[in-house]
Amino acid sequence: MKEVLMLTVGVCEDQAPIRKVLARGLKEAGHQVISAHDGREALTLFGADAPIDVIVMDIGLPDADGRDVVAALKSAGQHAPVLFLTALDATHERLSGFASGADDYVVKPFEIRELLARIDVLSRRSPAKPLTIGGVTLDAVSHSVHTDHGKVLLTPTEFRMLAAITSRPGEVVRRRTVVAAAWPDGAMVSENTIDSFIRKIRGKLQAVQAPVGIETVRGVGFTMVENDANSPREGKMDE
Repeated sequence: MKEVLMLTVGVCEDQAPIRKVLARGLKEAGHQVISAHDGREALTLFGADAPIDVIVMDIGLPDADGRDVVAALKSAGQHAPVLFLTALDATHERLSGFASGADDYVVKPFEIRELLARIDVLSRRSPAKPLTIGGVTLDAVSHSVHTDHGKVLLTPTEFRMLAAITSRPGEVVRRRTVVAAAWPDGAMVSENTIDSFIRKIRGKLQAVQAPVGIETVRGVGFTMVENDANSPREGKMDE
């Protein structure tokens, strides 16, 4: 007999009729539901301490891009698997979603039984336990970074680059991964452009006295380091 998992599912969908269909279907399948109607509420309800097993996230939210919300949640330490629910079906939209942290992707209109099956599969993936680097919070709604010493605004590109790096603590994030998260699929981005954005991000982290910084691993990519004072540092690893 197939094991039935009782899950807590975070659902962020701005359209009330769809949100109700999702909540009803999940509850009839025996799951608990935590609902949010926009990005701001999702950031509050789906944080790292929330006991969520799977997140269902709409991309077209009224106050934020759902992909940025997921990037911020992952950066803050919420590593539940994510299923994006959206009307956007173009290949570059799908690739952008996966780059920001999606584990699966369902296009509206959807069949609730298929969505439940996909959630069941995602719930069986055990997320890796991340190394916690505290003191920095990313806000996907305002595209800003917060510390105990203040807040600084980021451009959308800076936000997505920083989120791609901070959401993988303890890892070296390759340059191509950072580019995939911050630019449209197929964009030609020079090494100088990437390094220029990283310098700007470092400056903004320094402006709010962030307790972490970005270290460059030469020939590979970037990683977060603690007690760095946000000065550029070069590694010796080669691709």
